[in-house]
Amino acid sequence: MPLPIQAFFVPLLFLFFFFSSIATAAIVEHVFQVKNVVVKPLCKEQMIPTVNGSLPGPTINVREGDTLVVHVINNSTYNITIHWHGVFQLKSSWMDGANMISQCPIQPRNNFTYRFDITGQEGTLLWHAHVVNLRATLHGALIIRPRSGRPYPFPKPYKEVPLVFEQWWDTDIELLNSRPAPISDAYLINGLAGDSYPCSKNSNAHSLRMFKLRVVQGKTYLLRIINAALNTHLFFKIASHNVTVVSVDAVYTTPYVSDVMILTPGQTVDALLTADQPNGMYYMEISPYTSANSLVPVPPSTPIRGLIVYEDAKSTASPSNSLMPSGMNAISTAHRFSSNITSLVGGPYWTPVPDHVDEKMFVTMGLGLKPCPPGTKCIGPFGQRYAGSLNNRTFVIPGTISLQEAYFYNISGVYTDDFPDQPPMKFDYANFGTSVKTLKYNSTVEMVVQNTGIITSESHPMHLHGFNFYVLGYGFGNYDPIRDADKLNLVNPQMHNTVGVPPGGWVVLRFKANNPGAWMFHCHMDAHLPYGIIMVFIVQNGPTPETSMQPPPSNLPQCTRDPTIYESLATSVDLSS
Repeated sequence: MPLPIQAFFVPLLFLFFFFSSIATAAIVEHVFQVKNVVVKPLCKEQMIPTVNGSLPGPTINVREGDTLVVHVINNSTYNITIHWHGVFQLKSSWMDGANMISQCPIQPRNNFTYRFDITGQEGTLLWHAHVVNLRATLHGALIIRPRSGRPYPFPKPYKEVPLVFEQWWDTDIELLNSRPAPISDAYLINGLAGDSYPCSKNSNAHSLRMFKLRVVQGKTYLLRIINAALNTHLFFKIASHNVTVVSVDAVYTTPYVSDVMILTPGQTVDALLTADQPNGMYYMEISPYTSANSLVPVPPSTPIRGLIVYEDAKSTASPSNSLMPSGMNAISTAHRFSSNITSLVGGPYWTPVPDHVDEKMFVTMGLGLKPCPPGTKCIGPFGQRYAGSLNNRTFVIPGTISLQEAYFYNISGVYTDDFPDQPPMKFDYANFGTSVKTLKYNSTVEMVVQNTGIITSESHPMHLHGFNFYVLGYGFGNYDPIRDADKLNLVNPQMHNTVGVPPGGWVVLRFKANNPGAWMFHCHMDAHLPYGIIMVFIVQNGPTPETSMQPPPSNLPQCTRDPTIYESLATSVDLSS
């Protein structure tokens, strides 16, 4: 192309793609009516809080580049926040929905509108409540497709199918706040328990109260799989079928073929299923992965089943069974699946691992025991109570104002900026407080997360708000900075927002702190949140308004009903700067 024409054409082409990308973006709007309804997944009717009366809640469908607007109207009897699990919230940290971290809760008979852009992400995520155990029933799928005209980096599927795995209790949800939480009664696939439980059994497989996926011979289906369980890692397997994993936590992966997968609470997997077996019916099955020892109550091992039903399957056919891993085989199977995933190099939104590290942290985590206060009775092992910690800091949730508001308005006494980069020599699990780690904008952080296994060696799913992180390596035992550092994957490591730290083992994470705000890093087993397995990163502002925190919305929920307190906050900083 001659230079004068090129000088005219290239900017014109850029403008065409720029404006066409704007044209494809949309505002996607939903109304979430949070209300208590009666449901009956098993044999007993139960009053639960739901969104729009359904379990699971409504699926949100957006495209990358869209703006999502969700009006949450709280007609329940509970305080509510909604967390958009895995969404970066670039320039919208107030919309993260972390109770008492990014916002105060939406109180009963009140409402709040979440508004944020979906930028640089494609795949399957989830939304859920972030107040105590309410996410047990307040959750749903958040599906982000490519912008119009952009293909998937894998063959287009015949159909897409969300699979939401849930944990169910036949008890009042308020009782779930006890320590430890009671053992669940069942698990559900898209709200249905299947034929392993009373009130779901029936001699005719076609009329079972279980989830059924009807498939056409030879067609390929994209399964959008979400573990919305409150406290349990789950295996997933389909009898006689392999699947090809193409994404985890809304990050594209190198295609990985497997007959079984593991999802920690909060994790998502996109997998292609081809209906390539003889016509018939095949069980799909989820089963809890129990990695804890006998000191910690474990869920029942009853499998939870759905059905793959081929279009020409006879109604009298018996479904083919699926055998789940158990015992030590379960630990090795979970580790093999988790550690074999790699990122799709060159795929959409892939970026190389940062070479330079500014902040190195070694973080021990797990459960310990603390003596009961005098005159009280505790229900933990040996008559003591559980206390969780990260680097011997047991996190205390703020009680009067959200942590992010305290940071933004420079309010003292709400938190301390002293989270240690290394653990102390002694572990007494008595160091309670609201401790944060402050990071400079655009700094690169590397964390070795070491599972201590003092009380139990169970796997802990650690979730970071506001970011994806590279998982450079997994291992068992104590991390050795000389031996294990040479094994880290710096070429095509998987990326996650939630990762299971192996029982009695470690993971190495790395991320770039390019998102100003206050971001939780915590165990995603809700039973462990009251024990304090939480810390918070505060990422400072960058050098420009575009890289700085925005002021909070004027209708941000208040922790107190005294408006004069928030009026004084609004005048305590110069919001125009």
